[in-house]
Amino acid sequence: MLPLETGGIDLGPLLPEHLSELFAGIGLALIIWYVVAKKVVPVFEKTYADRADQIAGGIEKAEAAQAEAAAALAEYRAQLAAAREEASKIREDAKAQAAVAASEIRQAAQEESARLVEHARAQIEAERAHVVQELRGEIGGLATELAGKIVGESLTDDERAQRSVERFLAELEAQTEATSA
Repeated sequence: MLPLETGGIDLGPLLPEHLSELFAGIGLALIIWYVVAKKVVPVFEKTYADRADQIAGGIEKAEAAQAEAAAALAEYRAQLAAAREEASKIREDAKAQAAVAASEIRQAAQEESARLVEHARAQIEAERAHVVQELRGEIGGLATELAGKIVGESLTDDERAQRSVERFLAELEAQTEATSA
């Protein structure tokens, strides 16, 4: 074979010496291209597609998880609002019950107070009547003794002494009523 002439360009070691080397190089390049196109590129394409599917699936999972989290947050907020509403209702019910209980306690205290006052008045009236009765007896005895000393005779006659005491006490009550009016 004849060496190829390049017309003054020096290709160095790339310059084939024979034309058959050029055709063999082109043929081998085509064979390598065919093997790469039919065997290697499909494997790369499949790997690329799998990887793209994994990424897309991950994105879908992330979006689903985000949607689930948003739904859980909405449910939590709804439950929180319901709990707040229920707590408010419970507070209002407690306030109403406290007001009713306070009213009942106040009413019971007023009734008890009125009962105690009435009992105290009755007791005071009974003690007053008892003291008045005792004082009448003592005053009667003292008045009879004093009257006996003034008159100079003994007023030991019970009936006469009793009338004198009654008359004296009636006059004393009349004077007390006149001064208080």
